[in-house]
Amino acid sequence: MAGRKKAVRTDATGAILESISDGVFTVDERWKITSFNRAAEEITGIARREALGKQCSDVFRASMCETDCALRRTMESGKPIINKPAFIIDSEGRRIPISVSTAILRDASGRIAGGAETFRDLSVVEELRKELEGRFQMGDLVSRSPVMRRIFDILPQAAASESAVLVQGETGTGKELVARAIHGLSPRRNGPFVAINCGALPEALLESELFGYETGAFTGADRRKPGRFAAASGGTILLDEIGETTPSMQVKLLRALQEKAYEPLGSNETKKADTRIIAATNRDLADLMRRGTFRRDLFYRINVLRIELPPLRKRREDVPLLVEHFIAKFNLTQGKSINGVSPDVTALLMAHDYPGNVRELENIIEHAFVLCAQGTIEPRHLPESFVARMPVERGCGNVRTSLRAAEAQAIAAALERNSYNRARTAAELGVHKSTLFRKVKSLGIVLPPEDGRYKRNKDSA
Repeated sequence: MAGRKKAVRTDATGAILESISDGVFTVDERWKITSFNRAAEEITGIARREALGKQCSDVFRASMCETDCALRRTMESGKPIINKPAFIIDSEGRRIPISVSTAILRDASGRIAGGAETFRDLSVVEELRKELEGRFQMGDLVSRSPVMRRIFDILPQAAASESAVLVQGETGTGKELVARAIHGLSPRRNGPFVAINCGALPEALLESELFGYETGAFTGADRRKPGRFAAASGGTILLDEIGETTPSMQVKLLRALQEKAYEPLGSNETKKADTRIIAATNRDLADLMRRGTFRRDLFYRINVLRIELPPLRKRREDVPLLVEHFIAKFNLTQGKSINGVSPDVTALLMAHDYPGNVRELENIIEHAFVLCAQGTIEPRHLPESFVARMPVERGCGNVRTSLRAAEAQAIAAALERNSYNRARTAAELGVHKSTLFRKVKSLGIVLPPEDGRYKRNKDSA
């Protein structure tokens, strides 16, 4: 009778675990997964049969696994952990924000038999938080800038079309990320995405890379090789730095765009190009066209939809958001738990003009990760060449003074860009208005007597 009651309780417990929306799994003392409920399957994208018997770290790929495993801490201390924030990578490589709770499992005699972990998918909460903060994300593109918001709004329409897209912007602004976002939203998203830098190869090599070649097409061509257009069949090809191509190469690209066809080197056979074409450049193609170095017909063929990416110096409000994004990225790839940057580092980063744009900022944060083992990134973790460019008051080599000068410069520049509208300035810098007022006062920045917003309203009246 007792055994029957125990079986009933076990069945009831199993039914409850299967019905709840939180993921639950248990492990034994060797960290082998012994149970894995339905919600755990749905959140991780991993089937129960694949999870059972595996090491939990092989299945539950969380940001804390390597450095600060919550379940391990509970098993060692005997104390449960409640709602610890983290994120996992699901079976399709997507980053899923979660909260984790842990507990010890004991057998009938009270001995530790393993541990249990529950986790809740916070994706909806995270999206709501981003919306309330005025931030938006598409793929690896993150921003809160109104200029970028307009780009985000047209990406789904661009993706739904088969028309060519031209992405223009300075080096490092994220042109390939935009191309990947368009591909990822398009009907071709299950096909390949192939990128080639047209400016990195001489014309003859570029032609063979794009269109492929037949055996004997040139000296050393001892076997047939398909090109990038063939590799991108059914998907998308990104022609990066298209402004660097020669006029003769532009003729061949025009045919691939216009007729959806090309001929491999050494072949008389025409191949069909079943590819969506996206072009990118850091050059002013309209100016090159006027000067006769870029074909007019090719320009109008690739310029069906043009997306202009602004440089980072024109959307400084995105710097704190990008820093947060890169910290999360490097925490995952490098197995660290860096929790952010210090206010001094924020001041330095906000004061910089970023000639290398978003790519330069990413490199700065990656450098800091090499030197910062844990905790908060401080100025000493930043590249020396970067810190050396920051302004220092005459006759004073004090780092603190240098940081205050950099912060004052960043705030003053932001105020000027926003016509001294304090609300818009605070939004751009990613701080509350009261924080901005306190900073302005402590740094001795002189403001005009009227707020920019008040002045604009007065003028319009």
